[in-house]
Amino acid sequence: MNIKARSSARLLAAALALGALGLAGCATQHTTAVSADTKAVQPAPAERAHYFLVFHENGRLYAFSDPALYLLFLEHDEVPLTRTRIGGGPEGQTVIFGLTKKEAEIPLNVPIAAEKFFDDKAGEVGAFYGEVIHNGRYYVFGEWQDLKDFLQHKEVAWTYTEIGAGPKGETVIYALNKKTKDAGRPVVLVESFKKLHQKK
Repeated sequence: MNIKARSSARLLAAALALGALGLAGCATQHTTAVSADTKAVQPAPAERAHYFLVFHENGRLYAFSDPALYLLFLEHDEVPLTRTRIGGGPEGQTVIFGLTKKEAEIPLNVPIAAEKFFDDKAGEVGAFYGEVIHNGRYYVFGEWQDLKDFLQHKEVAWTYTEIGAGPKGETVIYALNKKTKDAGRPVVLVESFKKLHQKK
């Protein structure tokens, strides 16, 4: 084979190699685009419903469905936007519902989420996290039915208790039920409480 023929053969081999690399690059880009499309179609996880109720030492009840608003209340003992029901509590207490800015735009005759929970008109509740502060203790619930049962008598049949585990050293009582009472420490509830209150 002469020099000219070898040179042409090398150029042809190089061109084929570059072409193969170019096709591989296109294939990789196409796969990435398909992956991105597939990820976009994945359903979002169900959002957890929240309900927080504070039996305050001032004799009032404070109700929240927004965790950030609830934490703001715990820090400052007040919230900027509210709806009030004078004498609307189970024992004639004034009930104050904390509102987000978005909820403040809702007409008064349309109940917000905290009012629906308070009035037991929330409908079917799936994933749930709730807290009740009563007599200086935190009661933590992973199911709406458990919190409703507590509100009937202010007691929980089955509990897991951590003394001094609250944000300011309060006792924290985790509500259990027939399904969860034999499972031991309610790890998910404990971690949810710690995450919300940023405790380690």
